[in-house]
Amino acid sequence: MTVRFGRTELPERQQRALRAAIRMEWLTLLFLAAAITMVYLVMGSSQAMKAAWIEDLLSLAPPIAFLVAVRIVNRPPTQKYPYGYHRAVGVAHLVAGVALFAMGAFLIVDSASGLLRAEHPPIGSVVLFGQPVWLGWLMMLAMALTIPLPIYFGRVKMRLARELHDKVLYADADMNKADWMTAAGSIVGVAGIGLGLWWADAAAALFIAGSIVWDGARNLRAAITDLVDTRATTFDDGKPHPVGARVDDYLRGLPWVEQAGSRMRDQGHVFHVESFVVPREGRTPSLQELMAARDGCIDLDWRVQDIVVIPIDELPEEVGGSRESRQSERNR
Repeated sequence: MTVRFGRTELPERQQRALRAAIRMEWLTLLFLAAAITMVYLVMGSSQAMKAAWIEDLLSLAPPIAFLVAVRIVNRPPTQKYPYGYHRAVGVAHLVAGVALFAMGAFLIVDSASGLLRAEHPPIGSVVLFGQPVWLGWLMMLAMALTIPLPIYFGRVKMRLARELHDKVLYADADMNKADWMTAAGSIVGVAGIGLGLWWADAAAALFIAGSIVWDGARNLRAAITDLVDTRATTFDDGKPHPVGARVDDYLRGLPWVEQAGSRMRDQGHVFHVESFVVPREGRTPSLQELMAARDGCIDLDWRVQDIVVIPIDELPEEVGGSRESRQSERNR
């Protein structure tokens, strides 16, 4: 039997999802290039439009980070990197989170200072086809055009992120949600200026900046906790990932196992699992039984990347071991 470490190939279903995600990210970059250019040409002195333009620039970070990461993750493990390169996804997640948080904080300071100074942003007119046109109409039209595609991109990426267990893709889907909300907020801010509400523009910019900081802080926290080996969670960090419980249930069902508990860390798309098993009294598992248990766990879910099954006399507390739980298991 060949011992497998750092299995790098995803199952066919996930490979199809990954190819679809790559295509979606390239389409996102093309859309953002057009949107950034369009917004820059019409933003004038509006703080809300400036915040929306910077937010569009920041939106480049997650898809670029994702495309770079997927070129690295499938490299085979080496002696220097025995766990493989799946953690590149976590690094990309961290980069995206830092970019979002830093720029959002800058925009909050910039927008709040404009609001406190009671700045009245002027919006002039331009001549189109020989007729003067208020620039605010062009601003609102440009932002309205940037709303439909981010809604579509976000829904598709959310589905693919769930399929791939890809937190960078999830962060990008979240960013797409922020994109269309930003566009809507910018329209409100520019319309407020047109109605004589000078503070509406800065207030809309502050709302946009707060949304960016929230997304950045949430993704930054998730990326850092994954990189310091917190308990593996679902792709949206909503709850502990159920694969760990499935592994424990499978091991407990083996005839020679009395107790089982695992610790599982997120490697990117996949997990590294260390499972501790307490053999039944007087029952010492053979090498073949241990290897069969290991392969059975791998077959439970494609995310189980590497797993080691470790016989031990009692479970560590970190994986559920306690005097009460051991006594409960013996009384069954």
